[in-house]
Amino acid sequence: MKPQTDQAPILEIDTLSISFFTRAREIPAVMDFSVKVRPGEAVGLVGESGCGKSTVALGVMQDLGQNGRVVGGSIRFKGRDLGAMDAAELRAIRGAEIAMIYQEPMASLNPAMRVGRQLMEVPMIHQGMGEAAARERALQMVRDVKLPDPARILEAYPHQLSGGQQQRIVIAMALMSEPALLILDEPTTALDVTVEAAVLDLVKDLGKKYGTSMLFISHNLGLVLETCDRICVMYSGEAVERGPTAEVFDRMRHPYTQALFRSIPLPGADKTARPLVAIPGNFPLPHERPEGCNFGPRCDYFVRGVCDRETIPIVSVDPAIRHETRCVRWQEIDWAAPPQVSGVKQQSAVGDVILKIDSLKKYYEVVSGALFGGGKRRLVKANESLSFEARESETLAIVGESGCGKSTFAKLLMGLETATDGEILLGNRALQDVPIEARDAGTVADVQMVFQNPFDTLNPAMTVGRQIIRALEVFGVGATGADRRARMLALLDLVKLPRSFADRMPRQLSGGQKQRVGIARAFAGDARVVVADEPVSALDVSVQAAVTDLLMEIQRAHKTTLIFISHDLSIVRYLSDRVLVMYLGHVVELGTTDQVFAPPYHPYTEALLSAVPIADTKVRKKHIVLEGDVPSAMNPPSGCPFHTRCRWKTEVPGDLCEREVPPLRSLPGAHQIKCHLDEDKLARMTPVIEVDMAAE
Repeated sequence: MKPQTDQAPILEIDTLSISFFTRAREIPAVMDFSVKVRPGEAVGLVGESGCGKSTVALGVMQDLGQNGRVVGGSIRFKGRDLGAMDAAELRAIRGAEIAMIYQEPMASLNPAMRVGRQLMEVPMIHQGMGEAAARERALQMVRDVKLPDPARILEAYPHQLSGGQQQRIVIAMALMSEPALLILDEPTTALDVTVEAAVLDLVKDLGKKYGTSMLFISHNLGLVLETCDRICVMYSGEAVERGPTAEVFDRMRHPYTQALFRSIPLPGADKTARPLVAIPGNFPLPHERPEGCNFGPRCDYFVRGVCDRETIPIVSVDPAIRHETRCVRWQEIDWAAPPQVSGVKQQSAVGDVILKIDSLKKYYEVVSGALFGGGKRRLVKANESLSFEARESETLAIVGESGCGKSTFAKLLMGLETATDGEILLGNRALQDVPIEARDAGTVADVQMVFQNPFDTLNPAMTVGRQIIRALEVFGVGATGADRRARMLALLDLVKLPRSFADRMPRQLSGGQKQRVGIARAFAGDARVVVADEPVSALDVSVQAAVTDLLMEIQRAHKTTLIFISHDLSIVRYLSDRVLVMYLGHVVELGTTDQVFAPPYHPYTEALLSAVPIADTKVRKKHIVLEGDVPSAMNPPSGCPFHTRCRWKTEVPGDLCEREVPPLRSLPGAHQIKCHLDEDKLARMTPVIEVDMAAE
């Protein structure tokens, strides 16, 4: 269904201002914000954390809590002012005509109630539907969201479903009463990239089927390009640019929009020749916004006396397509000029092998059904015969879906688990059987980790400086307290934090600053190998660029071997030298980044690349959606672990894929693929991602 641009908007937000009131002051969260969503239209709302995206959504739902209040403007749904409705009128609209899908599916599901009953409640409450009819409708919606065995799903509890299945149930619940407006607040952040692609396909298909309009909140510009008709870019509570999605991507007319794009790894970005450009400075606190343009202190085009004189209005760039910007200098700026790069970085020469993994296995023995005694013993094969090497100054990326064994390998390397079989050699030290508590201080310092969530890895009761000094004590660095304090201050310099931060508590730091402290702690003992487990996935795209660049800079200076675990293949393509693809405990492909991102591919790698959202209108992608979820490591399929989801299986004669695990075959250039496809079929594979040069 195409957007009905000639019809009255389903949702019309006009000069909306929302504030939160504390004992100290009024905190303006959203100011002078306007957007329209027309029938059948999907509008994307993008911007950094704290810019007001979710506050706008909660304003639409009239769910701002006790402290939040609309202090100006209006929100109209189908021509009716939501702010003027009483509680009964709002109850009739919420869930029935306006539905919301949240970032975390379990926030919307009752863990003590079967899935079927939760789905049935929606039409029974909102439409007065009988139980039998509601169950039939629930069955149909579970089929619509493409979940297997709908009758079994209805009888399941939420904890018995995977994250992707839980999110599909939440989508089904939101669509049960065929709402006119669906608000999606980061609905795929917690999902694997393959599940994300399937869920977004599903949302788009169901939107067309039911004629639903959508307000899609995301920090992922690639998802917005693939999902939305129009985009609204927010910064510090204001809309700074609005327009058709492709138009804004190709002809952006606000410096903040441009800065966002320059901080994400699009095809063509290169960590040495064309590095990402981080947005300088920090996001302003709501009560400390500057005069004039909110983005002024971070803007490359800021002119004193022009950009900081008065409140900046939003003006039209192209009235015919409703493209607008909140910038007083948009007509003077050379938007085609390339970004200023402070010199080409020198790529460190890759050195000798530092880390060698040989036939590494990790099996867990679990007892299923053991709650009341007895139970059957089952073997979980988390890692199956991993073999590879990592060299000095090299970045080796490990990619794959949740449950593929990435984190298990990281635990083995760190000594949090010991191996079932095989070897982990750090230089000439065998680590596979040595738990962390039995490792000497030198070995602990040599292998360090930067964790995914910087919020959970710092002690909230200890200053930043003390936490880094504590790491130095554990590593045996420094003869005296003065030595360790000097080293701590040098580490703050290394991660580009002010030395005054040594006396701050973690709660006084932003997410990006906390992650820098985590990096300082990891490098406190001059680590030879650093495992970075999704180190930027919890950060805004604008902060990701700065943290990624910092990791690369420290690696170049210290010749560190970086094991980079990620599901974001755009970041992987940008910073890794080699890529290892894992599926259900197996290495299914290994090669240089260029080899893995170009055909021939393992069929699983091909599907992963197809699922990557890319924020570039010039990119054409092959559309491959994997059916089903990753099989359980407790009950893996026989033969090739990927054959249950493989679109190439019919190209292999007989039942070879079902019977035999393929060997890890060597292709030219030390490129390895674990697949039964013959050389001829591998050679005929076509690129998944292509850049349309004619569009440049």
